[in-house]
Amino acid sequence: MTPRIALIAHDKKKDDMIALAREYAGFLRTCKLCATGTTGGRLIAEVGLTVERKHSGPLGGDLQIGALLVDGHIDAVIFLRDPMTPQPHEPDINALVRACDVHNVACATNLATAHLVLSQLQADAAKPQPVA
Repeated sequence: MTPRIALIAHDKKKDDMIALAREYAGFLRTCKLCATGTTGGRLIAEVGLTVERKHSGPLGGDLQIGALLVDGHIDAVIFLRDPMTPQPHEPDINALVRACDVHNVACATNLATAHLVLSQLQADAAKPQPVA
């Protein structure tokens, strides 16, 4: 099964997202990726990933990803949040993280947890799949 991963990063965390994506680029190329607007654009331009871009977070991108998640189309969310800067769309952010909790979807909100989630997904993807 191809992992379906949402990638989101606040402005001050976008460089961290690019570095993370470069580190896992080989694996991420095998995944179905979606991202909020600017983050997705940078992942495409700077890492060469294929990404379905949604609107930017403040324009509803977080909610678009949340809707995919609720409908069962997202397996994990990597959301590099900036906890030190107030976000104008904080209610949308909270709704997305809550949806992850409600639907039992892994949600990494910092680099440490992002590495753990991506490493585990990569290991799972490398395991031989049982023949039906």
